[in-house]
Amino acid sequence: MNYKQALQHNIFKIISKSASELGVESYAIGGFVRDFILKRGSAKDIDIVAVGDGIQLAKQVAKNLPNKPKVQVFKTYGTAMLQFETIEIEFVGARKESYDENSRNPSVQKGSLEEDQNRRDFTINALALNLNEAHFGDLLDPFNGIQDLENKIIRTPLNPDITYSDDPLRMMRAIRFASQLDFKIEETSLKAITKNSHRIKIITEERIISELHKIIESKTPSIGFLHLEKTGLLKYILPELIALKGIDEVEGQRHKDNFFHTLEVVDNISKNTDNLWLRWAALLHDIGKAPTKKFSKKVGWTFHGHEFEGSKMVYHLFKRLKMPLNDKMKFVQKMVFMSSRPIVLANDEVTDSAVRRLVFDAGDFVDDLMTLCEADITTKNPKKFSKYHNNFKIVREKIVEVEERDHIRNFQPPVSGEEIMKTFNLKPSREIGIIKETIKEAILEGEIPNEYNAAYQLMLNEGKRLGLKVSLEL
Repeated sequence: MNYKQALQHNIFKIISKSASELGVESYAIGGFVRDFILKRGSAKDIDIVAVGDGIQLAKQVAKNLPNKPKVQVFKTYGTAMLQFETIEIEFVGARKESYDENSRNPSVQKGSLEEDQNRRDFTINALALNLNEAHFGDLLDPFNGIQDLENKIIRTPLNPDITYSDDPLRMMRAIRFASQLDFKIEETSLKAITKNSHRIKIITEERIISELHKIIESKTPSIGFLHLEKTGLLKYILPELIALKGIDEVEGQRHKDNFFHTLEVVDNISKNTDNLWLRWAALLHDIGKAPTKKFSKKVGWTFHGHEFEGSKMVYHLFKRLKMPLNDKMKFVQKMVFMSSRPIVLANDEVTDSAVRRLVFDAGDFVDDLMTLCEADITTKNPKKFSKYHNNFKIVREKIVEVEERDHIRNFQPPVSGEEIMKTFNLKPSREIGIIKETIKEAILEGEIPNEYNAAYQLMLNEGKRLGLKVSLEL
């Protein structure tokens, strides 16, 4: 089968010419070939394998390119990379690998193309296109990868037990591809992942998170998370989610399974946002429910304070997984902490003051918070579902109306602390905080508009109540 149409970009002719000049064979392999056959859009990166010196081939290609791009060499991995137009091209020499039980970093030796294809993680990633002049565009498919693409199957070229034990990150990759492509993992592979799930512990957190991000960013993340749970991987990566599994019953009163509810919420939000960190917030919004779960004879199951507990758990989770402890983490914490606020609001009459407080507390993230809360409605009762979403619509309209009128988002008090000090001839003191809080509360309650004159007058009145005197210098 010939796939010359996949190789129309000029770069492939230059690689073919460069390989011929060096007397080596070259092949496009892996994701580029797979994605072309799946029609998944234009290539952003291309892997080239040379039966010979891959680094030397990269340098020869750079020499033959008009812009003479810089070649980045990674001696540890025996690879080289260059950028051409918008495409990143990685070169490696064909190799065979052997693994030590305690590391995913293999011992590498030069090998044939066949041996290089044998070491690939999945049949769909072992597909190669010949770049040599005599057979340019010919497909090399030793493991029926084309058939697996057609049948939507994730399968390893060799024994999956060895494949996953050798490099346990491949277990995450199998699940990631199943989630991204909506493919099924072949049954023998699933059993091998389950058997070897404990070996994920030798993989660095950074590598695990890279794959986890791709699962979360997929169209239907629950596909990946259900596989992670079923194979036992999830308990090593996110035990906080495993703790949400199951339904307890006391005196005939039950609660919903918060694990499966969480996956529904993540799928719901994924229809409305590509924001990775908002999707993370959806994944973690209920993690505080496991440690706060209690049963009361009067009211049944309760999860009091689960939002506060969950927001604290976010920090420890991010730290454990070596994720960024920066504004992204704080955003997730804020979303988890506030995740029930709009739902409570939607249950009650939507007052201006309640909306002002919501906007004040959420700031620039109020729209994200509303998106999260809308995704959190997973009831199968059509009347309840409709009621919540109608109320959320009212809340959103109120947010726009209140914000246009009162400018609460990123609130700055109309009267500053410096002006209060100057007015009453004060040094830093408790009274300044009281006056500022009084002005803020009056604005949020709608007692005064968010304007300087009204706030200044209230400052004078509150100062008088506190026994302060206006400075004679004014």
